[in-house]
Amino acid sequence: MSDRLLEVRGLSVDFGDTRAVVSVDLDLAAGGCLAIVGESGSGKSVTARALLGLAGSRAEVRARTLTLGGTDLRRATPAQWRRIRGRRVGFVLQDALSSLDPLRRIGYEVAEPLEIHRLSTGAALDEAVFGLLRRAGIPDPDRRWHQYPHELSGGLRQRALIASAIAAEPELLIADEPTTALDVVVQQQILALLRELRAAGTAVLLISHDLAVVAESADDIAVMYAGLVVERGPAAAIFAAPAHPYTAELLAATPRIDGPIAAAGTRRWAPPAAGGCPYASRCPLADADCRARLPEPVPLPDGRTVRCVHPGERIELAAPVRAVPAAAPTPDRVPLLEFREVTRHYRLPDGSRNRALDAVSLALRPGESLGIVGESGSGKSTLARLALAHQAPDAGEVLLDGQPWSRLRERDRRPLRRRIQLVDQDPAGAFDPRQPTAAIIGAALDGKLSRAARSDRIDALLHEVGLDPSVRDRRPAQLSGGQRQRVAIARALAVAPELIVADEPVSALDITIQAQILGLFEQVRDHSGAALLFISHDLAVVRRLCTRIAVIRHGRIVETGSTADVFADPQHEYTRRLLAAVPRAAAPALAKGTP
Repeated sequence: MSDRLLEVRGLSVDFGDTRAVVSVDLDLAAGGCLAIVGESGSGKSVTARALLGLAGSRAEVRARTLTLGGTDLRRATPAQWRRIRGRRVGFVLQDALSSLDPLRRIGYEVAEPLEIHRLSTGAALDEAVFGLLRRAGIPDPDRRWHQYPHELSGGLRQRALIASAIAAEPELLIADEPTTALDVVVQQQILALLRELRAAGTAVLLISHDLAVVAESADDIAVMYAGLVVERGPAAAIFAAPAHPYTAELLAATPRIDGPIAAAGTRRWAPPAAGGCPYASRCPLADADCRARLPEPVPLPDGRTVRCVHPGERIELAAPVRAVPAAAPTPDRVPLLEFREVTRHYRLPDGSRNRALDAVSLALRPGESLGIVGESGSGKSTLARLALAHQAPDAGEVLLDGQPWSRLRERDRRPLRRRIQLVDQDPAGAFDPRQPTAAIIGAALDGKLSRAARSDRIDALLHEVGLDPSVRDRRPAQLSGGQRQRVAIARALAVAPELIVADEPVSALDITIQAQILGLFEQVRDHSGAALLFISHDLAVVRRLCTRIAVIRHGRIVETGSTADVFADPQHEYTRRLLAAVPRAAAPALAKGTP
């Protein structure tokens, strides 16, 4: 590649005896976009941090070549790193809440890079910050400037972090899952911003589990598994015909907004193979040769390299397809959950009131899965809190099985709470970090069970959600994101709920884990008869899982109907705009001959 801005050769990162990144090679030109994809634990984020000297004090980082615009980063001193970070390289982390200072207003957070690198002062600094907030798609920047991170939605926090990262107009922007917490409309604004930055010469290193976003944004892709880049090359070639079986598995698991829907959860995690190719224990093509040695990178005619003994051979994945879910027939019976003209207000810091829900009427019957979609701030999470009776409506009423729910006294509601369970986006925040998995699940079980019966029930629940019983002694910090989400589902199932409220339960998960969790929700819905209220900004996920859909905007339901009907023929202009904004990844060729 000519005109290289970033050149990496032989990058390896070890944490004691654990090798997190193994001999990674990367190239990125000014104005280009390289995407690193792979599941949790593959080494994506460690690679990004190593490029910035932020791998951590316990990390041993080695590289034959590690240069940025001719500067050898291997020899950078702490003072040089301070001049590089923020000025030459901007960094957008996935977890905006922990990245933003909770004691500083957003305006000062965005202004910091401009002040540190002495790029602007006084009135010009204020004007620059307002411009950055607008550029990142933050509405009403005059008001947002003075708010603290906890006063903003997840999407707004993420946009504030992006505004801070691009403030000093860096040569390279490293974006680690920059659109995960964003709805499709804001996601398109951020992708447009990345295109604008690239047009001005900024290189973008994009780390994402959203392959549709990658397909729309990246020139080149590096696919990582167990610290290795197993396939690298032009995005178009990789999406059209993946050469490594793991790449094919990722593409097969990706939810799609159109076309057939792959059955979820067809492949479970397996430990990396020892000695040979780390993917061999999961690979449909693996043979003794794969398990015996680690393949060297093999060049392919289309400019790609692939680490595989059988590059591009016929790949058949166990990914059967099914039709778009049709609305389940519902008997003429009382809805399990019903909203009747429900309105809910919030008081803003300036004393004014924001109407989060406006005369919402909605019904959910047993066995149904209802998807709630809409932009950030549209009222989705408020609807979930009202369904759980964590908040009370200002007007209207929520009914449970035809009986008052929202207006009950809490002491009368408490015995009924077991009928509704929550699976949140971040289950770790709802777990006691000191307790092991067995205690977290066991707390939901009937206290009258004997110790042996309780232990057996915990093991059965772990098996039901696809977890090995060995995790029962692990604390939340020792579990992956996908494992924590499964524990949250196991805890919800422990009381045999009639309704599960799932609020963005898969948005932070990588594609393969996401597919497994969706498959688990399908099993729960189909086998237990529980209803599912599924709240998500990801329309492709909703299409894959839900039988009905309700589109919410500015606190009002603007369209509702069967998933198949709404996606095929949306009636409301806002629904059409949401669907048009969804990135689309081309369907891969999962069965192919050698390229």
